[in-house]
Amino acid sequence: MKRILTVLAIIISSNLHAQQTVVNTSVQESPKVSTVPGIVSGVTEGDVESFKGIPYAAAPVGEYRWRPPQPVTPWQGERDASKFGPNCAQAGWGGPPGSIQTGSSEDCLFLNVWRPAGAAKNAKLPVIVWIHGGAFVMGSGSGPGVEGQFAKKGVILVTFNYRLGRLGHFAFPALSKEFPEEPKGSYAFMDQIAALKWVQQNIAAFGGNSQNVTIFGFSAGGVSVHSLLTIPAAKGLFQKAISHSGGGRDGVLTGRPIHEDNSSSYYPVSAETIGINFARKHGIAGTDAAALAKLRALKVEEIVDGGQENDGQGGPRIYSGPILDGKLVTETSESAYKAGRQAHVPIMIGNNSAEIGGGFVNSSSSKEELFSRFGDLKDEAKTAYDPDGNKEFAEVQTRFNSDKVWAEPARFTAGSFTAVGEPAYIFLFSYVPAAMKQWMKFGPGHGTDISFAFDNLGRGGFGPPPPPPTPEDKEVARLMNAYWVNFAKSGDPNGNGLPKWPVYSPQKNEILDIQSDGKPVGKPDPRKARLDVIEKAVNKGDKLQPNGI
Repeated sequence: MKRILTVLAIIISSNLHAQQTVVNTSVQESPKVSTVPGIVSGVTEGDVESFKGIPYAAAPVGEYRWRPPQPVTPWQGERDASKFGPNCAQAGWGGPPGSIQTGSSEDCLFLNVWRPAGAAKNAKLPVIVWIHGGAFVMGSGSGPGVEGQFAKKGVILVTFNYRLGRLGHFAFPALSKEFPEEPKGSYAFMDQIAALKWVQQNIAAFGGNSQNVTIFGFSAGGVSVHSLLTIPAAKGLFQKAISHSGGGRDGVLTGRPIHEDNSSSYYPVSAETIGINFARKHGIAGTDAAALAKLRALKVEEIVDGGQENDGQGGPRIYSGPILDGKLVTETSESAYKAGRQAHVPIMIGNNSAEIGGGFVNSSSSKEELFSRFGDLKDEAKTAYDPDGNKEFAEVQTRFNSDKVWAEPARFTAGSFTAVGEPAYIFLFSYVPAAMKQWMKFGPGHGTDISFAFDNLGRGGFGPPPPPPTPEDKEVARLMNAYWVNFAKSGDPNGNGLPKWPVYSPQKNEILDIQSDGKPVGKPDPRKARLDVIEKAVNKGDKLQPNGI
């Protein structure tokens, strides 16, 4: 797990330092909106109004560290909403040990709103709520490239921060006993639900329709979409869902059981045991209230570590990702989907054609070794991935990693939604800008698609420094964003002037392939044979996990 988290974090973080500043031009008179806690004063830039740094919960510090989000204290007068609030505390890339990223803080539960300028309070505009990625250890809702364009198309955009790393997912015996009526462990998901509740209570004042909300997430945000679709407490807080590169089965960032007696052979170490290991790392003995008080007294820099898997090479496990606490998170998304217990809403789901290459999450040394992991399906896997026997090993590894972790789980998810009568739309993003093909040999990597979906090219924040967009790039972004806008408005991505995106059915197996030439084409999934053999292996009980996940 640590290897894939580290790789995803590096890919997403390469331009994170650029997230802190957005230059405002053509600033006009400040728009004002009256929210439940008080009035916020934003900024008008051309035909878009923005409201930034709005608290949706109290600061999760001191006694509120590792507690559900608490209500915001109302304020008097107008609150300045012209600047982003701090990002949630996260490790500083390249900084000294024991530091957190500049501009991040434990006091971080803020959100941002972009709307069409002059939107009337009763406009009932559709709303998209963006859930950022970052392997649950980094990222923020204020990254460049997410603002503005949806609002220009008549859709209100909301972005927000949620607690990261050990501040977002943590269990400890004394925590389990403290406030027994409260949910435990998955504070990041509690924050996400609190942000969605803020939308329900306040978005009408911005001109939004609280009954037409789409959740939209990438990577860890895409995983979060699956969680929100299957957490009972999130029911009714949104009407549509979009997941980019978020998996859908139990193989990606599955929650650890909170208690030892609920752990399994797949995750033999419970979340509480991980919490005890972390406490011991800091010289804190015992598991009682006194030990918890010492944990709460730790500096935030001592808690944030970038998602380390173990305390030293081969040491005790200390990674505390998503948790199955039994109260808030009651089951994995896969088990909910198989039983039809997910939220019954339309869904768009997909991934890139070359998410992560070989050498990152798969340490197989040859094609033969990789195919041998399929057992008695080895020959079928060879035929699916290397029919002529002449593909580069690096390409085969890249396809397998992308298919196993993201593409097959996305198809499984889509099938589970059609099974309960909801429309599902699968996309495959295969387009690589010409200037980036030198390091994306087999297709676009993890996160390449996000700036296209937002139609905000050249802003950075989701991968290598972007080259200046070409006219072809801009056309791909225009078309892609149009599909996303249509889906937010109606639950159907199709519209005038767009190539037809077929609704998914297991029988026809049709998807929208945003091809390497930039043209969106609705067609049968070209990965069918590969995904079929992975599905067979999974159904046999073989998780086929790439090493390190």
